[in-house]
Amino acid sequence: MNPRLYIDVHILQTVPPANLNRDDQGNPKEASFGGVRRSRVSSQAWKRATRMAFAERVPEEKLATRTKKIASQLTERLEARADLDTDAAIRIAGALLATLEIKAGKKAGDTAYLLFYGRQQLEEVVNLVADQLDDLAVLDDADLAAAVKELPVREKLGTGHPMDVALFGRMVADIPSLNVDAATQVAHALSTHATELEFDYYTAVDDENEKEETGAGMIGTIGFNSATLYRYATVSLHQLTANLGDDTAAALDAVELFLHSFVRSTPSGYGNSFAHRTLPSLVAVVVRQDQPVNLVSAFENPVRARNGIVAASARRLAREHSLATSQWGDTPLHTGLCHTFDPDDEETAATAAALSTAFRPAQTFPTVLAKLRASLIETVKQG
Repeated sequence: MNPRLYIDVHILQTVPPANLNRDDQGNPKEASFGGVRRSRVSSQAWKRATRMAFAERVPEEKLATRTKKIASQLTERLEARADLDTDAAIRIAGALLATLEIKAGKKAGDTAYLLFYGRQQLEEVVNLVADQLDDLAVLDDADLAAAVKELPVREKLGTGHPMDVALFGRMVADIPSLNVDAATQVAHALSTHATELEFDYYTAVDDENEKEETGAGMIGTIGFNSATLYRYATVSLHQLTANLGDDTAAALDAVELFLHSFVRSTPSGYGNSFAHRTLPSLVAVVVRQDQPVNLVSAFENPVRARNGIVAASARRLAREHSLATSQWGDTPLHTGLCHTFDPDDEETAATAAALSTAFRPAQTFPTVLAKLRASLIETVKQG
């Protein structure tokens, strides 16, 4: 049995004027924390950005998709396997999915909710009938339903999970056997300081206006703010390993994929308007055996802008980590740190020193990932 291991990820990232994640009014999401309004980016928004970044490093066929259109996806795969006409493929796909007893959506062919499943898992469903498609195509609806009734469709979708399903889990309310406990928790990102909502009033000129025509072709406003965000996530390695069929190597690959993608991804809201992509100023990785620990309490008292915010936020984070470790006695198994505070620069030397004391001396991000993997392998070996 694998030991309990939690990999906490702490990130400080400064974002310029942006609207990463809008609310129902179209403005950047906010939250009250420490008695003041903060900029907020929902966990769902950053999880999706992370998942989308997976495709940059892993072939699409090895990943999952989240959609109501599983019937059309299955139909396309059936057509690709044999010389079936579309109507026959639709009927066979419908019969196979009927064995799951999934509630139908309002739109024909859709399910009532989004399903999160691996593309390879759907291919395994096709494999169940691949050698009998021509025979199934000529059956009437009743005989077709009877022919596929006992096929292990549910088992194919309930095993062999891809990394993203193993990491983020799956909830299917009316089919509990398809549920997958998430191995990853992602907190809502919060600014370390108070923020104010601002508005960009914009105009668009009609390029084809005649000289005598005045005024804009379009006017509008976009809400935005800027913030130094504290981002936190944790990965349960033992749960992730179980979700991947007790494959430790696959779990370690998934941890690295998640960390790389979570750290470097950014939600794309209004990206063309604000070009807001930045890299973090700080990434700290902490391996624990006791429990995950979110360090957001470091910023309950909002950071005040004096000579910038991110350096003060980093010192707050370092102090909170040190106090949590000393007062609770929960010394981490491993820490890794990457940051952009120059220890040889007079303005940032104190920040770099505080971080080194609290976590460890800074390393490049690839080195942090490599040493984390080595530490996890050694810990798992020792049991």
